[in-house]
Amino acid sequence: MRAVALYGTVGSLLLTGLTALTSAPAAHGTGAPYAPPAPQAPSTPSVADSPVEARGVVLAAERAAAKGITFGACPAAEGLPAPVECGTFSVPVDYARPNGKHISLTVSRGRATGDRSDRQGSLVYNPGGPGGSGMVFPLLAGLPAWKKLSEAYDFIGYAPRGVGRSAPLTCADPARFERGPSDAPEHPSAAYKRQRIAKAKAYARGCLRHAGADLRHFTSRNNARDLDVLRAALGERKLNFLGASYGTYFGAVYATLFPGHVRRMVFDSVVNPSTRKIWYRNNLDQSAAFERRWYDWRRWAARHHPVYRLGRTEREVLAAYHKAAERLRHRPAGGKVGPGELQGLFLKAGYTDTAWARAAQALAAYLRGDESRLIALAAPSASGGPAAENGNAVYTAVECNDAHWPRDWSRWNRDNERLARRAPFETWNNAFMNLPCAYWKAPRQRPFEVGTARRALPPVLLLAAERDAATPYAGALELLRRLRGSATLVTERDAGTHGIGGGPNACVNGYFEKYLLTGEVPTRNVTCAGRQEPRAT
Repeated sequence: MRAVALYGTVGSLLLTGLTALTSAPAAHGTGAPYAPPAPQAPSTPSVADSPVEARGVVLAAERAAAKGITFGACPAAEGLPAPVECGTFSVPVDYARPNGKHISLTVSRGRATGDRSDRQGSLVYNPGGPGGSGMVFPLLAGLPAWKKLSEAYDFIGYAPRGVGRSAPLTCADPARFERGPSDAPEHPSAAYKRQRIAKAKAYARGCLRHAGADLRHFTSRNNARDLDVLRAALGERKLNFLGASYGTYFGAVYATLFPGHVRRMVFDSVVNPSTRKIWYRNNLDQSAAFERRWYDWRRWAARHHPVYRLGRTEREVLAAYHKAAERLRHRPAGGKVGPGELQGLFLKAGYTDTAWARAAQALAAYLRGDESRLIALAAPSASGGPAAENGNAVYTAVECNDAHWPRDWSRWNRDNERLARRAPFETWNNAFMNLPCAYWKAPRQRPFEVGTARRALPPVLLLAAERDAATPYAGALELLRRLRGSATLVTERDAGTHGIGGGPNACVNGYFEKYLLTGEVPTRNVTCAGRQEPRAT
C-alpha cells in the first residue's frame, strides 16, 4: 500500500501538519477574557441528521458532560511525557442505539499556562487521514512559538474511532503490511492489475472479517458526532477546532450538523466537500494535482543541478528518477527499497517542500552508488507496520462507507488509464490504494451535503495553498461557497505545502493566530505571497 494515504496517514500529516505548526512565530494579540461555562450539552438537531441519530448524539453528549474526562499520566504506549495528560471518553458505536455498544476514545491534554482570565477554553486538533491521530498535539504547548496560544487554550489531541488505542481497527496482518520492496508501475500491465484487484478484494474482506457489523459505523458523520461528544466531555459549551486536511471535511460536517456549537474553527488545507467529489473523483483530482507538484520538484532540482547533478532541465531530472526506479526494480536497495518505496519518498515531497532537499540528496547519492540515504528515508519500518496498517484500515473504512464508489472495474480502468496518460506519477498508485472500495460489502451512505444557512456560523477561517496537491485549491473555494457568508479564505500564492497554518509564512500566520486569539477574520478573502522555495543543501 501507499506510503502516504489520501489526505495523509498518521506519519504524513504529523510531518506536514505538526512540523509546520512547530515553526510558527509568536502569536499576535490577546483574546477577550473567557469564562469557562458549566458543563452542558446543548443540541439542536440539524436537518442534515436523522432524528434518531440526532437524539442519540444529544443523549451521548449529556452523559459525557455529566461524567467528564478523568485526566492522568499518559500510558507509555502514547510516548507523551508530563505535563501532558491523557484520558478517555465514551461514544456509542451506533448513534441510532445510544444505549447499545460503546467504545472508548483516547484524549490528550496540555493545560493552558496563562492566568484564568486569559483562558479561552479547549482547542481541539485533528491532523487528517482519515486515520490520523492528534494525540501529540499538546506537545506544542511547550514551544516558545506557541506561548500565547498555550496561555489561552488547553491543547487537546485525540485519536478518532478506530485509530491508535481508540478501539483500533485492522484489516490485514500488520506484520505483512507495507513490506518492501514493492513496484509502482506508472502504466501497469493487465497481469499487474489482476494482482492488485485480488489484493483489494482480500483487504475489503479482511476489514469485514475483523470489524464485523461495526464496520459500517466508521464514517465521517460519526467522526463529527464523536467530536460533539468530546466537546461536551471537556465541559465546553462551544467548540474551538483546528482541522487539517481530512480534518477540514468532518469539521465541515460538524459545522453543518451543529452550527450552534461552534465558537472558532480553522480549516487548513481544505478537502473538496462536493457530493460529486466525495470520494472517487477527489482521488482523481488529487492524482492530477500531484503531477503538477511533481513537476514543481523536478524544476527546482534542475535549477540546482550544480548541487545535485540530477539534470539541467526537469526532463533530465525525470530521466534520472526513472533510471533509479529501473535499477531498483532489478536490485532493491538494502533488499527493501524498490520502485514503490522510491515513489513513496517523492510523494511525501509532494506534501511538503521541507522534504525536497532530502529527497534530492537521496536520489543523487543513490545514482552515484551510495544507497544508504535512500534506505534511511524510504525503507519500510518493521516497527511502524501496525500503526501504518491501522491508519490505512481506518482510512479505507471511512472513505468506502462515506459514499457510493464505482463497482465496475472497467470504470476504474477507463478513468485511470485516461488520467495516467497526462498524470502518471501517482494515478495508478492512488487508484490501487482505494480499490477495496469497489468490493466493499458494508452498507454505504449517500455523500453528506455540507452547507450552512447564511451566517449560521460565527466567523471561521480557511487556509489554502494554491498548488497543494493533497487537497487541491478548488476544495477551499467550494467550502467557502457552502459556508455561506461565515467563512473567510487566506490563500498562500504559488505554494504547495499541505498544511500551512503555523508554517514559515508570516502573512498566513498573522491571520491564523489573530483569529484563534481574538476571533477576528479579514474583512475579505486575502492572498499572501508564497514562501521562499527551499534551499538546496
